[in-house]
Amino acid sequence: MTNALQLTVPEGVPFIDFSREVDYPVDQVFRAYSEPDLLVQWLGPRRNKMDINHYDFRTGGSYSYIHTGPEGVPYEFRGIFHTVRENEFAIQTFEFSGYPDVTSLEFMTLEALDGGRTRIITHAVYPSMEARDGMAASGMEGGVSEGFDRMDELLAQLQPEALQGRGA
Repeated sequence: MTNALQLTVPEGVPFIDFSREVDYPVDQVFRAYSEPDLLVQWLGPRRNKMDINHYDFRTGGSYSYIHTGPEGVPYEFRGIFHTVRENEFAIQTFEFSGYPDVTSLEFMTLEALDGGRTRIITHAVYPSMEARDGMAASGMEGGVSEGFDRMDELLAQLQPEALQGRGA
């Protein structure tokens, strides 16, 4: 992909930062994050099956979903959306069953770029260096990168639909 994931695990602080540019407008990227039937088509590695227990992408909403790998092992994720501002940003908690009793706080910003493109910027804060290092070592980078590649594919498929909605 021409738009590579930029992931940083800064030394000495319990943060993980990543960004990724996509060749689609902010409103379409926000839609991919906000609609459960779209989210399941791109979030996470291609090899995993995603089942959503619930997903309410709004301020005060929450989510719970399971990725099941090809070996049949389930990976559960859940959290609360503290703030969601349409086409701008979201603040959420994030819990992964592989690291019980650890909750991170994630800040995701959508930045409009020239040419109808978007930069997705995420800053994740962990309660300890150990928790941050565990998440970084969990295969997160590969899953996030592959998920964004899948988002590109999904948004390319939705492009004619988006144009029809604008009267084109």
